Amino acid sequence: MKADPEGWFDALYRDHHRELLAFVRRRSSTGEAEDVVAETFVVAWRRIDVVPDPARGWLFAVARNILRNQERSQHRQRSLQLQLAEQGQTYAPDPAASIAGRTDLAHAWNRLTDNEREVIALTAWDELTQEEAATVLGCTKAAYAVRLYRARRRLLHLIDRTTSGGRRG
Repeated sequence: MKADPEGWFDALYRDHHRELLAFVRRRSSTGEAEDVVAETFVVAWRRIDVVPDPARGWLFAVARNILRNQERSQHRQRSLQLQLAEQGQTYAPDPAASIAGRTDLAHAWNRLTDNEREVIALTAWDELTQEEAATVLGCTKAAYAVRLYRARRRLLHLIDRTTSGGRRG
């Protein structure tokens, strides 16, 4: 067991976060990279007793395995979508599916941009704090708050347009 696990982990994060993030970004989309790195450090914390010293290679291997797991998961999801499409069904893995009973909200949600949906989903569905969501998006908390405000305002505007039949009154 490490003598000072928290201090050791803080040093591990400080020493390897940036290069691990660059490694993952070269192998995935920018949006996924932060999540993969975060998950890598979660694994390191959970397995703190087996992390070797030096840990650099081990961290890169864990990140690589996480990326592979994500690729397999995405492949399975695409396969499921194809199978359902062949049967005339649809599969919607997005939050709009969970609000299908609210057609006005679902319609408005689908008219938002991908970025607007992501900003709202991070706090509404993923239950992240604004600070955590800002970290995920790689922006400041203030920038995230502005994006969230604008996205919510646009969503409300779209709902209003949907429920009033597209007329302003």
